[in-house]
Amino acid sequence: MKNEKEFKAVNGYLAFFVMLLIVAASLLAIIFLKLLLMLIVLVVTLVCFAGLVTVNPNESAVLVLFGKYMGTIKDNGFFWTNPLYIRKKISLRARNFDMEPIKVNDKVGNPIMIGIVLVWKVEDTFKASFEVDEYEHFVRVQSEAALRKLAGHYPYDNFEDENADITLRAGGEEINEKLELELKERLDIAGIYVIEARINYIAYAQEIAGAMLKRQQATAVVAARSKIVEGAVGMVQMALEQLKEKEIIDMDDEKKAAMVSNLMVVLCSEESARPIVNAGTLHH
Repeated sequence: MKNEKEFKAVNGYLAFFVMLLIVAASLLAIIFLKLLLMLIVLVVTLVCFAGLVTVNPNESAVLVLFGKYMGTIKDNGFFWTNPLYIRKKISLRARNFDMEPIKVNDKVGNPIMIGIVLVWKVEDTFKASFEVDEYEHFVRVQSEAALRKLAGHYPYDNFEDENADITLRAGGEEINEKLELELKERLDIAGIYVIEARINYIAYAQEIAGAMLKRQQATAVVAARSKIVEGAVGMVQMALEQLKEKEIIDMDDEKKAAMVSNLMVVLCSEESARPIVNAGTLHH
């Protein structure tokens, strides 16, 4: 496999000035000295003007002569090359590829929508020109393939895979690093340098989004209830201990059970308690 090689072209301003002098001298020789052979020199010189090329900053020109790669001009400026060279301009600027979210299946088979943003640029103009067809299309296709592969290796969250250390939703920088590494391996053949790759959109697919939202809400409710019960038990225990310690009231097991039941109802209820005032004795 060949790699890029830099081509040192002739200064364009110098070449342009020399060719102008040759054209002027040829015209003078033809007109005043009747040297018709100078027509050949004139025609060849005019053809040489086609070899002038301008390379803008962060741009390159790939040169090919009769199917042979001659090199790449990466210096910006005005140059002259063999007019028979075929020149292909390739931008070396950084580019953004914001991929629309696509539907894929995660590790446990849930359909999800996921998208990425990729920052890339051409690093090896030989590979970009001759190793792949349409390197820009190659970047798009391989980015989608890398994203599908990554999504298939990790679950969206750990609801169904509780042992998962990394999930697509909570993986953060670690997931982005794995995605970037996968893209670098895939795009190296095209001479593409991956500057950054990040997941910019992730969600459950529409057909299961409602069910997954209910499951998340149920999980949140259960967690909240568990916390409430844990706190209520601690408060009841503290109340019983203080009543016993200060000897405010002497209760048997039946009275303690009734008190615990009432306190748990009051503390764990979703609505405010509405106590019934007993105007009689303690037992009625």
